[in-house]
Amino acid sequence: ACTVAAGVETEQADQARPSPTATTAETRPADTDPIETTDATAPPTEPTDPPITDPTDSTGPPTTDPAAEDPFAWQEIDDGLERGRLRVPVDYDDPDGPQFSLFLARRLADEPENRIGSLLVNPGGPGFGGTDLVLYAESVYSEELLERFDIVAWDPRGTGQTTPAIDCVDDYDRFFGEPDITPDDEAERQLLVDLAEEFTTACIDANGDILEHIGTNDTARDVDAIRQALGEETISYFGFSYGSTLGAVWATLFPETVRAAVLDGARDPTATLAESEIQQMTGFERSLERFLADCSADEGCAFHNDGDAEGAFDALMLELDANPVPSEEGRPDVNLGVARQGVVQAMYQDELWPSLAEALSDAQDGDGDGLLALYDSYYQYHLDGTWGNELEAFVAIFCMDVVDRLTVEEADAAAGAVREAAPRIVPHTTGDYSCSFFPASTDPRVEITGAGAGPIVVVGTTGDAATPLESSRAMAGALEDGRFVVVTANQHTGYGVGSCGDDLVDRYLVDLEVPPEESDC
Repeated sequence: ACTVAAGVETEQADQARPSPTATTAETRPADTDPIETTDATAPPTEPTDPPITDPTDSTGPPTTDPAAEDPFAWQEIDDGLERGRLRVPVDYDDPDGPQFSLFLARRLADEPENRIGSLLVNPGGPGFGGTDLVLYAESVYSEELLERFDIVAWDPRGTGQTTPAIDCVDDYDRFFGEPDITPDDEAERQLLVDLAEEFTTACIDANGDILEHIGTNDTARDVDAIRQALGEETISYFGFSYGSTLGAVWATLFPETVRAAVLDGARDPTATLAESEIQQMTGFERSLERFLADCSADEGCAFHNDGDAEGAFDALMLELDANPVPSEEGRPDVNLGVARQGVVQAMYQDELWPSLAEALSDAQDGDGDGLLALYDSYYQYHLDGTWGNELEAFVAIFCMDVVDRLTVEEADAAAGAVREAAPRIVPHTTGDYSCSFFPASTDPRVEITGAGAGPIVVVGTTGDAATPLESSRAMAGALEDGRFVVVTANQHTGYGVGSCGDDLVDRYLVDLEVPPEESDC
């Protein structure tokens, strides 16, 4: 979860998705993770299939009639894989008005004779498309889930190949890489404010027709539209990271349609915006402390520094703030802001820690390429020099979900508490102005209760930086019947880590076998 002014995460970007090698969710090294961006060994994030042609007139009424022969106009991608589109209203209060054309993908159950139904899946974000979860389903879900469910994913409104999609600016470096996050004078401080306002204005100008209707409530209504079009009276759902928030909102708005719901890596739905930021930044700080301690204790760590990785890290950050080091030609020098974002990217899972150690060591020697690569992964920089729209969609969706519109002065006043809680992860000396200039939300996210939805399984990971264990536990507590599964791992989200947690989730989804109130894996 990145912010415009400070680059502060709020769940990444609340957001996340499972990697093919270890279910993660939220922000990983870009250009490599099919689901969001985090695993450098994973397939590319670029869609491997071109967008399908919308078979219907996008100005017509939504195609959500279960009686329709094929409301999605499914087209075969490969054996057992399909893609399609579904039209839904931009404004559910105006069903005959403008439409979103949702892009979907479906992986048919391996054992159709034992098929339970559809499993709707979402990788998080907000801002990321979800269809890669279908394309790489074998790397994410257990064999049993693949046998018994059609895995159905979609690019939520405003994201991915769904149209229209959020788009604000063309160059992220100018807004997130070049500015000084510890301004030395009033002119540098004002530049951060001006950039935040410019970014927001660009988002409003380019997306004014849909901006009020991209929040989680409307996406949850899309979930129900997809269920109706699939012709299923009740349906199962599996969401990672922000996908947990989405699932909880859907279960709250449409409880009678919930067959089963799994929320993996959840944000605390009861926390205020300020409390949530402190929770998450504290989680990143703890992960960074573990990384540095491990590196200090391991002579083979590239950033070992004679057993004082902590001191070397602090000294390096001070040096990069004063004297940025060069990176790739035509790209910004690696300053404190770029370095900090690269560090955050690596905290999503400990598989990235060796890459971070190498990058920090290289930066000590005056080479910023490694830290820039991690920064690029976070912001979805593509090899052709373009950027994905994930960050823009994230900011817009996040801001339209919340009521808070802090003034610049209020944001600056709140910055001290966050910096005190996480001094290495949040070295910024200014506040976060991400939502300060957005218009007021007309449909802020509903209070999450899950009332009437039945048991919902929430998974939390002990070493999750983006959605700390305490925040996932709070989600379970906020639900009328939340069942909490604790998974021991240093990564964001827990499904795919080991047999204990996976078995509890699978037994619940397949057999509706409800786990205890809290399970320790």
